[in-house]
Amino acid sequence: MSATVEIHLFAAARAAVGSPIVTVEPGCLQGILDGLSAKHPDFARVRPQCSLLLDGIAVPRDADPQVAPGSQLDVLPPFAGG
Repeated sequence: MSATVEIHLFAAARAAVGSPIVTVEPGCLQGILDGLSAKHPDFARVRPQCSLLLDGIAVPRDADPQVAPGSQLDVLPPFAGG
């Protein structure tokens, strides 16, 4: 099991960060996203429109669960064309 968390970024979120996957330290979800926003200011602009999946399960925008080592967080902005 990995001691880090993989963040998979799609579409505009990937463009904002400049990579499809980043690894971060485990912690609370909002803290992880705040750190990513601080490091990548363009991500901060995309973040409010994104849906989140933690290990394949949808996470409400205002939730702040602990993200365990080895977890995968998917960041999905709205997609055009449905």
